[in-house]
Order: sequence, then C-alpha cells, then structure tokens
Amino acid sequence: MIGYLGVAPTRPRGRAIGRLHALERRFGNQAGSRAYDLFVPSEHGGGSPLPLVVMLHGCSQTSRDFAIGTRMDELAEQHGFLVAYPDQPRSANVAKSWNWFRDGDQRRERGEPSILAGLTRQVMQEFDVDPTRVYVAGLSAGGAAASILAMAYPDLYAAVGIHSGLACGSAGSMSAALLAMRRGAFLEPQRATHPMPTIVFHGDRDTTVSPVNGDQAIAQSLPISNVSRVTDHGRSQGGMAYTRTILTEPAGAWSSEQWVLHGGGHAWSGGHPSGSHTDPAGPDASREIMRFLMSHAKGDGSRNTG
Repeated sequence: MIGYLGVAPTRPRGRAIGRLHALERRFGNQAGSRAYDLFVPSEHGGGSPLPLVVMLHGCSQTSRDFAIGTRMDELAEQHGFLVAYPDQPRSANVAKSWNWFRDGDQRRERGEPSILAGLTRQVMQEFDVDPTRVYVAGLSAGGAAASILAMAYPDLYAAVGIHSGLACGSAGSMSAALLAMRRGAFLEPQRATHPMPTIVFHGDRDTTVSPVNGDQAIAQSLPISNVSRVTDHGRSQGGMAYTRTILTEPAGAWSSEQWVLHGGGHAWSGGHPSGSHTDPAGPDASREIMRFLMSHAKGDGSRNTG
C-alpha cells in the first residue's frame, strides 16, 4: 500500500469505457493530473441533485479493479448517486499507492489532496451534485488518503469511509509508514477540529496494516472524548463474525462507526471475488459504508462547515 451545483449536460463529457454508464475523465492542476472513471446512474438529470462518492483504490489496484471488487456501481445505479474512481499511475508511485506518507501529500491545496479535491469539484461543477452530500472512501492506502481528504477538506466532504487504512498524519516518511502499518502511528494522530462522521472497517487479523490503525482513525474523527458507545455483535451471511461500535456525540448531532472483522485480513469485506483484495465472506462493507455516508449531510447538527 506504500508504493456546484451545476446542471448535468445532456451528453456528459468523457469517453465511455465499457462499464455501463461509466466515463473516462481527467483532472489536472499545478500539482499534477490524474485520470478517473466516473459512474453516472441512468436516472441522472431527473431534477434532484445527486450525492457524489469518491472511491480511492488500494496499493497495486486500479480504479476499474476497485470498482469491480466493491460493486459500488451496482449500489450507485440502485440508489442514484455518482461515483468517481481516481487512478494512481505508476509514474506517481511504482506500487500505485497513494502517497499518504509524504508530508507534501497530506495538506490542503498541496500535492495529491489538491488533485483529488480538484477532480471532486470538477464533477460537482459539471453535474447536478448535492454539495451537502459529497463523500470519500478508500481501501488501505486509499483509506489513508481518504482520511487526509476528510481532515484537509471538511468543507467539501460530509463523511468518510476508511477500510483497512490509517489516520491522517500517521507517517511523514517511508520508514515511518512501514512502522505505522505494523504498529500504528508513534504519536497519536491529531484529532479533527470539527466532527467528521467516519465509518471504519478493519480485520483483526490484518497483517499488512495493523488493526490499531483502525482505532486511531476512529479516535481522530472525534473532536471530543465524552462520546456514548453502543456495541453489537453479529455474523455475516458468509460466516464472518464482527463487532460494530456506534459512537455518538452526547446531543446526538453526529456519530461514527467502527466495524471489527473477526478473522478478517487485509481485504474489502463482502467484496466480489472478481476484484483484487476482497473477502466475500465478510459483511457487505460497500452497502454498510454507503448506508452510513448517505445518513450524513454537510451542515448536520453542530458541525461547522465554513
């Protein structure tokens, strides 16, 4: 893993890439450029602004591989939201990893965060997107990059999903990244200034990114420590046991969720086996992450999004 609302055009710009309703697009700025696939549900342009989800793949994956494994296109078609899948080229990282461990790629309007936020804004400008319902999620290095975007752009993203990833600021170099992946961040990551609703999935048998990183990602999302916790236990249809903890602010204005997958490794839970780094036996992370994200809109409760 190392390695605004606008009116939708009659014919959305971008080259069709084979997947139904998917377009190939590109965004660039002074920090560089990235290609991305954009899934547009067949019912777009019907008068109601659509939510947008930015999905960040993991190390060694491609955007299309990630789309297949997560089956997010199917959910987007079913529930009516746009999905952007940025692709990290080998020219930026030989392992196709987002550079979450470099200081220059952890800050607002710098490096990769500026590119990813820029392509998010590009979609918002060209399609009828609800600006209060823009989200980001990712796996592994993509989960770490998603946590960076959530911290750097709380005015842009309403909630974040982190699967098998790390908290923002967990490392500032390659060597520190390797240590953080094995043991968690040496120093406790900085907490969010404003509450960022966060859902975390992490396998307790993950030997690539230690499960302690999931704990740190959840802790980072909470600007206060006096939250209520409700825990339940269950088992997926595929037989994997899990523990879900819901953390809620005392007044109930916002919440975060942590899913611990018992026996789970470094893979997208409930994913399709045709995609890489998936575990079909686990609970459906795609569906649960989207349920959580869609339940939060920017400006909910006490959240200051200015």
